[in-house]
Amino acid sequence: MQSLEKLLAAAADFVWGYPLLILLVGTHIFLTFRLKFIQRYIGKAIKISLQRSTEGEGDVSQFGALTTALAATIGTGNIVGVATAIAAGGPGAVLWMWLTGVFGIATKYSEALLSVKYRVKTPDGMMAGGPMYVLERGMNAKWLGVVFAAFTAISAFGIGNMVQANSISSMVDETFHIAPWMSGLAMTVLTAVVILGGIKSIARVCEALVPFMAIFYVLGCLILLAMNYSEVPATVSLICTSAFTGQAMIGGFLGAGMKEAIRYGVARGLFSNESGLGSAPIVAAAAQTKNPIRQALVSSTGTFWDTVVVCAMTGLVLVNSGEWINGLRGAALTKAAFSDIPFVGPIILTVGLLTFVFSTILGWSYYGEKAAEYLLGPKAITPYRLLWVVAVMGGSVLSLPMVWSLADITNGLMAIPNLISLIVLNRVIVAETKEYLWDGNLEKDG
Repeated sequence: MQSLEKLLAAAADFVWGYPLLILLVGTHIFLTFRLKFIQRYIGKAIKISLQRSTEGEGDVSQFGALTTALAATIGTGNIVGVATAIAAGGPGAVLWMWLTGVFGIATKYSEALLSVKYRVKTPDGMMAGGPMYVLERGMNAKWLGVVFAAFTAISAFGIGNMVQANSISSMVDETFHIAPWMSGLAMTVLTAVVILGGIKSIARVCEALVPFMAIFYVLGCLILLAMNYSEVPATVSLICTSAFTGQAMIGGFLGAGMKEAIRYGVARGLFSNESGLGSAPIVAAAAQTKNPIRQALVSSTGTFWDTVVVCAMTGLVLVNSGEWINGLRGAALTKAAFSDIPFVGPIILTVGLLTFVFSTILGWSYYGEKAAEYLLGPKAITPYRLLWVVAVMGGSVLSLPMVWSLADITNGLMAIPNLISLIVLNRVIVAETKEYLWDGNLEKDG
């Protein structure tokens, strides 16, 4: 068993090695320049995303699609993942993570655009879309669509379900001494109540939960920074300078060079915002929208909120605490940093993790079931939902080192077919953007 764990861990490191990171970042930069820095429209995108009125054909509102995607995206990566990046790459990793989010906005915009353009209506009147349909209908490469859907259906159980459930049950056990099976049972029941109602039920819950959890967490981080405000300018300066110079050895911290800062900042940024993985476009395709551009703009705000705002807040709090100097890593660093402020800190961390993780379980359930539907037809949806509910309980009580590695592998392999479609169909992306956005036809019915 130990040998298998090592083999899977090595495979995960290989998949998420420099070639994939370069492909992802390269796509971010390529699309940013191809779309004439689409990030400049982020203000307009946020304004559109807050409109809850019916905008056209689809299953959920644009805001509902955005919050469902954010539910799946904002998870442990925003809290523990940032700590891992700082521990391995030093404070400078925060800046590289932030820059990855800025350029990733273009990729999130592009994949949502294609998913809405090539979506289909199923026999039961629901919308279905995502990279699998883009690959099949836009590139005539159904086999690549099948590959993407297979990796998504498998990856969802790992990264979007069992490891998330395990994170909650472990934290509740450690903090409140509640047995994992008890918190697991509660999560299982709550998950079943929400996801068995389908995307409309998931979107309703996410519309209420996501704004609360994001605002609560960001305000909490601002309070922590305000309580230690005198150190904030030095913290920002340290993050910026060490991003390009590395960080020398201090105390128990081993030190990290510029190479490590870039590598871990970029990698964790990509894990956090999922731009290029092809997951968020699956729910974007269900949105009520007049044309692909409106939903593409709305979807692009997901990367902005996830990385440019939430991850940045976490990074500032962790570096500002100074706990990273003591050689703490991952969850231990996060817990120590937030515990520096008695009472307030642990509450912010606990509520943040509980809501972030539970919402991720809800969002990824939809991604997984749509991938299963693509592979096996509508008859696969109900069995997949039932398996999903069972997996929540299993993840709560099992030790999951192998699941983490397997999830990392399939998560990374999801990105490859999706990135291929973005590069091959970049002219379609530019043409749609020109017609609706650059030529001023954004309100046009379509």
